[in-house]
Amino acid sequence: MTSAPTDRGRPRVPSERKRRRPTRSGVLLSADLIVETALRLIGEHGPEALSVRRLGAALGCDPSAVYRYFRNTDDLLLAVADRIIGDAMRGFTPGPDWQAALREMAMRARDGYLAHPRAAVMASYRVTRREHEFRAVETGVGILLGAGFDPARAVRLYLAFIDTVLGHAALDAACLALPRDQREGDGRAWTEAYQEVTAESHPTLSAVRGHLHLMARSSFEDSVELLLSALAAQAPGSTDVTAPGGR
Repeated sequence: MTSAPTDRGRPRVPSERKRRRPTRSGVLLSADLIVETALRLIGEHGPEALSVRRLGAALGCDPSAVYRYFRNTDDLLLAVADRIIGDAMRGFTPGPDWQAALREMAMRARDGYLAHPRAAVMASYRVTRREHEFRAVETGVGILLGAGFDPARAVRLYLAFIDTVLGHAALDAACLALPRDQREGDGRAWTEAYQEVTAESHPTLSAVRGHLHLMARSSFEDSVELLLSALAAQAPGSTDVTAPGGR
């Protein structure tokens, strides 16, 4: 969901190679089916599952059939990333409150990543240069333009917004993708291992000992609110003259 280059940067699969044909198991092959299957395989087996061989076996087709729809596995990964964006943003229509609109956009992005945590870890830092990403960037920049920011400022602030959102969402997704025992062990560290430090060796930790359990929760929503407050302080018409970066 970061800003995307033009479609000229993405190799095109010739339309004649996109013939819809049934696999050996009788399933009608399509780009959407391949992406759906890739998402399922990644979710079940991890990022290493994204291979033409595994896809062919799961689809009941010769692995080479995948190349009728995607140039290579990286091309497929970008399509998977774009699918996550599309699912997350489906039905999203910004309202008149630009901060509320950005907040909803952020929550949708995080929910999309948490729905496919293993795929999100692979895709969070990529630029899909596909339709769902185009629409997301169009929407996000449009929200900031509607808030009164000039075009260059709107683009820069959208980049800061979406990179922050996706970075935190990817952290939450990576945590969710951990084996359960590791995830729970990390959570317990704040109420167990950190409670054992002494005032002599770690005076600050000792002083806030009773609050360290808060470290086991996601900082996503707090981070979004901090970011929205900073954006509001820089918005045209704001009375906060100390806002960093100017207007």
